[in-house]
Amino acid sequence: MSERLIQVCSFRNRIFQLIFSLYHFMSFTVKFPVRSTIMDRPTIADLAEAAGVSVSTVNRILSGKGAVKATTVQRVQGAAEEIGFHGLGAIEDRMRKKVPHYRLGFLLQQSSRDLYQLFGRKVVAACRDRREEVIEPLVDFVDLLTPENIASRLTALGKECDAVAIIAADHPVVGQAIRELSEQGKPVVTYITDQSAPERAAFVGTDNWKLGRTAAFLIAGMTQGPGRVAVFNGNHRYQCQDISDAAFRSYMRENAPELAIEDSRPTNEDAARAHEMVCELLERTDDLSGILILGGGISGVLRALRKAPAEARHRIRVVCRDIGPETRKGLTEGLITAALCHPLDGTSEVLVRTMVEVLSNRSPAAPVMRIMPFEIITPENV
Repeated sequence: MSERLIQVCSFRNRIFQLIFSLYHFMSFTVKFPVRSTIMDRPTIADLAEAAGVSVSTVNRILSGKGAVKATTVQRVQGAAEEIGFHGLGAIEDRMRKKVPHYRLGFLLQQSSRDLYQLFGRKVVAACRDRREEVIEPLVDFVDLLTPENIASRLTALGKECDAVAIIAADHPVVGQAIRELSEQGKPVVTYITDQSAPERAAFVGTDNWKLGRTAAFLIAGMTQGPGRVAVFNGNHRYQCQDISDAAFRSYMRENAPELAIEDSRPTNEDAARAHEMVCELLERTDDLSGILILGGGISGVLRALRKAPAEARHRIRVVCRDIGPETRKGLTEGLITAALCHPLDGTSEVLVRTMVEVLSNRSPAAPVMRIMPFEIITPENV
């Protein structure tokens, strides 16, 4: 073999060795992590140890065969989520089959108002967050606020659901619908504002007496000298508003007698009506010091104030119960002194939990009362 041929063969061998080494290196670096990931997956034994149950219990849950308590399935499900067990889907499916299923109805008001749309989203989220039950939420909005229409919609919703929550003015017609649903085994829970019907199953809302006195404390404390305060409610039949109104006047009589409190006037939950009322007040008086808005219409009030002279805007203290987008805008502009409102996440969670508890305990008893602390939102913490 010639020297030239020997050099070519030697070079070719070195090339083959280099290619083989590169292939071996790539195989090692690419395949090793995959094999490691598979090996590192939590096993059934790992899940059993994390949940504090036996391996056979985990196997029964995964196979869907054999009786396992719902609380045990729930504990295993939580452990599977925590350790990243690959069979979580099978456990969740077993959980859905094991736990109670409910359809809950929520009758809210005025689909055009951001506040009620927000209420609707929050209660749906609270239903989805439940782990002990599978809950199907059904949210309905009432735009025509006559007692007859509300009662009709409540009855219709009750036919489709296991329990219903309602926000509505207190009226005998609505009370009769609550009574009829109660007789059919369909509990009704009042939300935000209560009803006088003794057949209601529960109430979830805030302490309206404290809310009214807090509103008075804020307006009186930030007002200099004598003046006039207007009180707007949505409807004289809303219990939450009527109680807050009485508490507001109670505080003012006791602590701020120099402020004249006008008779309460309903906005009928209408922004245009509230706008007209504020414009009329500004034309008729020159000593308006405060406005308490217990019902809907805050966007109309703000629209009127934005058109008012700067001196009047700075003098008038506004307190409301709404915490929708328009209220937040008014707070940032300094037009609203404070919003006293329900903590939406917490109230929604308590509402759903209360409805489930009422369904679980069918024995007749006095209505359950769940009082939530209200939030005080100002331009400084909005």
